[in-house]
Amino acid sequence: MPSDLERILKLEVPIIVLLGERRMPMGEVVSIVPGTIIELPKQADEELELLVNNKVVGTGTAVKVGENFGLKIAFIGNVKERIAALGAQGGAAGGSSAEDDAAAALAEQLLAGQV
Repeated sequence: MPSDLERILKLEVPIIVLLGERRMPMGEVVSIVPGTIIELPKQADEELELLVNNKVVGTGTAVKVGENFGLKIAFIGNVKERIAALGAQGGAAGGSSAEDDAAAALAEQLLAGQV
């Protein structure tokens, strides 16, 4: 089982840092052109949400890392919450195979404290 755990922990999953979101009438959406500025209802210094599998697992603040942006983590959920975020509702990969099934079973064992 340890080799299975090592394989699971090496899987890459997409993470999302949510800058902000807002609702817009469809008429405004279809009229968006290059150069359009969409104002977000969030202060520039507010914490951003870190999502895994579209579930919030932490928060942090935007930082500049060289020429790129980064996220300095201010809060992160415990390991069980992060593993649970990778669970049901399609998962990050969205597919289904024997490896995906094995990964799901191992994640369940991790959550149950059996590994």
